[in-house]
Amino acid sequence: MPVLSTFYGIVVYMYFFDDRKHRVPHVHVEYAEHAAVVALSTGEVLEGALPRNKMKLVEAWMELHADELMANWQLAVRGAPTQRISPLQ
Repeated sequence: MPVLSTFYGIVVYMYFFDDRKHRVPHVHVEYAEHAAVVALSTGEVLEGALPRNKMKLVEAWMELHADELMANWQLAVRGAPTQRISPLQ
């Protein structure tokens, strides 16, 4: 489970070979006791939930790093090492 970035207590990661359950490119996000799976292309929450203010931060970060996220998705589904992405500042 490669961690892609951490910011404001939020941890964003991808699993290797994780393209079957949700069938769309996505990230896993955790904040405290909350967890969500978020689609890369739409920002739709596929599973779980985050507090609204933290979800807004995740959405902003995903928009800024959309190309890097898709590149990491391509690596992760092949089981290749992913690259860290700058946190939201």
